[in-house]
Amino acid sequence: MAFRSIIAAGSLVLAGIVSRAVLAQAPPAAIPPENGVNWRPPVAGSAAGGPVQSDPSGPRTPIAKVTTGNGTLPNDSGQVWREYDITPYTLRVTTTTRPEQAIVDWILRETGYEAWHSDPVGLLSANGRVLRVYHTPQMQDTVAEIVDRFINTQAETQAFGMRLITLSSPNWRSKLHRALRPIPVQSPGVQAWIVSKEDAALVIAELQKRSDFREHSSPHLLVQNGQATVVSASRPKNYIKDVTLNPQVWPGFAPETAVLDEGYSLEFKPLISIDGNAIDGVIKCNIDQIEKMVDVPIDVPTATAPRQKTTIQVPRTSSHRFAEKFHWPINMVLVIGFGVVPTPTPTESSGIRVPGLTPPDHADLLVFIENRGVIRPPVAAPPAVTTTLPPSNVIRPF
Repeated sequence: MAFRSIIAAGSLVLAGIVSRAVLAQAPPAAIPPENGVNWRPPVAGSAAGGPVQSDPSGPRTPIAKVTTGNGTLPNDSGQVWREYDITPYTLRVTTTTRPEQAIVDWILRETGYEAWHSDPVGLLSANGRVLRVYHTPQMQDTVAEIVDRFINTQAETQAFGMRLITLSSPNWRSKLHRALRPIPVQSPGVQAWIVSKEDAALVIAELQKRSDFREHSSPHLLVQNGQATVVSASRPKNYIKDVTLNPQVWPGFAPETAVLDEGYSLEFKPLISIDGNAIDGVIKCNIDQIEKMVDVPIDVPTATAPRQKTTIQVPRTSSHRFAEKFHWPINMVLVIGFGVVPTPTPTESSGIRVPGLTPPDHADLLVFIENRGVIRPPVAAPPAVTTTLPPSNVIRPF
């Protein structure tokens, strides 16, 4: 009995030592106050000394210092408030639900986005009736000039001709270089020229004599001043992107298909000057081409076919992106040479390339843009003049 008592006492002492060691390493438990007021259980997974977790049911406490200010807009640089009536333009444009967005976009493009998000404090807002601007008098003058270009009734709906041409070789420049007048371009690898309408017709006639001449599109565009129009052509390409193992269904896997579009998209957004003698045009060109589908073998073993394989496809693509604004006289033709880029509308290839017959994957891309004048609504015919004849029983004197 004495031996058992000694063992029991030793066990109690050992348990007390272990308990004190565990308590020394564990974080202190959150003990509710005696009255239980405002006590919440500790968040699961939190550790002592870690970040305090806010209550998800309440508002987040901000880290930055936030004040309500003095209730007035700062005008340290002499900012003034102006409201511009844009209804003469917004009521005229019916091709989009928010025509005023075009005015805002042009203002941001001409003045720079940073001018409205840095010092001095500025504000730019628009709805279908009014454009509200808070900025310096110098900026207000710039905004007023842009708004007038939209409001001007002399530049309503414009007609434009746009021709999209490719040639397999850029050596056409050696013969026609003297007919082109270069203008500055910011995008690397791209050239631009202006030519008279008569010379543009002669240049296209010379290009048409070449065996590698190919015209992809030549639409007649009706564009409302300041708005955008898009010319595009694309086709979907289906391919097997991946496989999912499914042993319960034959053949033990399911192919996962995807679609990739190839083709081109050409966006044109013109804005006519107030005097009607010049054009500011934003041109965006996107080309996507699938050069090849690379086959990759994948193991899909099953109980009945442990060495089974299938093939997935990885597309090898080629793309071209361009966006820039040009300024040129309205009576001239703008010619943009994008360089040797992926062909805008590639043709289906059988895998066998025949020199001189198979279209190339890349070609020298040219775009001709010509203004063809203002399109006005047709003038109503004058009312017919009706003459009332006297009754036949009336005797008229000689």
